[in-house]
Amino acid sequence: MTAVIAESPNKNKIPDVGWWAGNARLVDLSGKLLGAHIAQAALIVFWAGAMTLFELSQYNVNLPMYSQGLILLPHLATLGLGVGDGGQIIDTYPYFVIGVVHLISSAVLGAGGIYHSLLGPEVLEQNDTFGGFFGYDWKDTDKMTTIIGIHLVLLGIGAFLLVFKAMFWGGVFDPWAGEIGKVRIITEPTVNPVTIFGYLFGASGKEGMAAVNNLEDIIGGHFWIGSICILGGFWHIATKPLGWARQVLVYSGEAYLSYSLGAISYMGFLAAYFCTVNATAYPEVFYGPVGLIQNATGTVTARGWLATFHFVFAVLFLFGHIWHAIRARGKEAGFNFQTGNTQFVATGDPFVGNLKTPLNSSDFSLWLLGNLPIYRPGISPLFRGLEIGMAHGYLLFGPFALLGPQRNNEQGNLIGLLCACGLIVILTICLSIYGAASFKKEWRSSFPTYATSNPDVPDSLKTTSGWSQFAAAFLVGGMGGAFFAYLVYDNLDVLKTILSGNI
Repeated sequence: MTAVIAESPNKNKIPDVGWWAGNARLVDLSGKLLGAHIAQAALIVFWAGAMTLFELSQYNVNLPMYSQGLILLPHLATLGLGVGDGGQIIDTYPYFVIGVVHLISSAVLGAGGIYHSLLGPEVLEQNDTFGGFFGYDWKDTDKMTTIIGIHLVLLGIGAFLLVFKAMFWGGVFDPWAGEIGKVRIITEPTVNPVTIFGYLFGASGKEGMAAVNNLEDIIGGHFWIGSICILGGFWHIATKPLGWARQVLVYSGEAYLSYSLGAISYMGFLAAYFCTVNATAYPEVFYGPVGLIQNATGTVTARGWLATFHFVFAVLFLFGHIWHAIRARGKEAGFNFQTGNTQFVATGDPFVGNLKTPLNSSDFSLWLLGNLPIYRPGISPLFRGLEIGMAHGYLLFGPFALLGPQRNNEQGNLIGLLCACGLIVILTICLSIYGAASFKKEWRSSFPTYATSNPDVPDSLKTTSGWSQFAAAFLVGGMGGAFFAYLVYDNLDVLKTILSGNI
C-alpha cells in the first residue's frame, strides 16, 4: 500500500508524514481514502462476526450471561433473539447466523476496500456520472452538507430498524413484563413529544434520558430520533450551509475528523452512563446488577465491561477531538505545525498590549460577541436593556434563593426574589452613574476608545439619553427576569407534572 502511494502520479497531494499518520496520507486522494474506510469497515464487521462466534463457543447456558465476560451476546439477547421467559436463552442458532452473516459481509467489504485501495482511481472526480456523485472537495461546503445529510438519513434508518424489530419483527425483551420478564411486541410506542422530550429536561427523574423505565418510551424515542435524523438529512441534502455555519466552522479533512471524534466522545460518555444506571435498555439478567462493575465474587459483569470500555474510549476520543480541532484551527489561521512559526498581531496600537489570539479573535468568538445584545446591530437601547436585564435578573435569583442564609426558610424563595431585585436596583444606579460620567448629550466621534478585537458598542448607547433608556430598561427587565425565575422555581413540581404528561 505504501509503495503504491509512493509511486502515485499525485505525489504532490501526499503530505510528507510517516506511516503512523495513517489516513492522513490519503486526505487529498479521495479514491484511496474511500478504499481505506471500506477496509476499516470490513475489519469492524469481521470482528463483530468472529467475536460473536467466539462468545457463542464459550457460552454456558447454566451460568448467568452477565458473569461470562460476554459483550455481544447480551445485546442480541436484549433484541429478543432466542430468548424465553425470564431471559433464559432457549435457542442459540440466531446468534450463529448473525455471526456468519457478519463474516460474509466483511469479505465483501474487504474486497471493495482492496479494489479501491489498489485498483480504483486515486481521486474521485466530480462529474455527472454515477461515480462522479461520490467525488468531493473538502472546501466544497455544499457537497459536505450533502454528505452529512446522507449520514443522517442512514442513522435515521438505523433507529427505525429497532422500531420495526420491536413492533413487527418479533418484539424485544422487556425485563418488566410479567413476573420475570419476557419478549413482547411493542404495540403502542409513546409518540407524545412532551413525554419523550421531557426526559431531556429531567421531567422523569434526575437521571435524564437514563430515567426511562418502559419500552414504550424507548421505542417512541427511537421513532422520534429516527424521524428527526431523516428530516434533518433531507434538509442538509437540499440546502447549503447557512451564513453563520460558513463563518464559524472550518472546512477541511482534519476539521471533519475533529467534529466526528467530538460526537463519538459525547455518545461514549452518554452510553457509559446509560449502561451504568438503566435496567430497562440493559436488563440485569443479561448485563448484571445496575450500578455494579463487578459482582460479589469479583467477576466483572457485562455491564462493567461495557461502561468501562465506553468511558475510556470516550476520553480518548475527546482528546483526539481537541488535538485535531487545534490543528485544524491553527492551519486555517496560517500556523505551520511543522516549523512551529506563528505571528501575534496587535489590535490597533501595539503599545496597548491587546493581542489577537485564537480565543478573542476567532470566527466563533467574534460571531458570539457580535450577537450579544450589547453589540447586536439593529435594536434600540430599550430592547438592549430589557434583554440584558432579563438575563441578569433570571440568573441572580438562583444564588440568593438556594445559597442565601434563609435558603431553608419557608419564605426562602421570596427572600431570594427580593434580594435579586435589590441587586438589580444597585446595578441600575451604577449604570446611571457611569452614563452620566462618561457620555454627553450628543455623541462625540472623538470620544477616547481602546483598541480591542471586540465589536464596537453601537453609537446609540454613547449618549446620555440613549444610556438612560438602556439603564431604565435594564431595571424593568431585571425585575421581570427575577420574578419569572421565582415563579418557575416556586412551581417546579407543577411543571414537572405537566412535562411528564400526568396532567
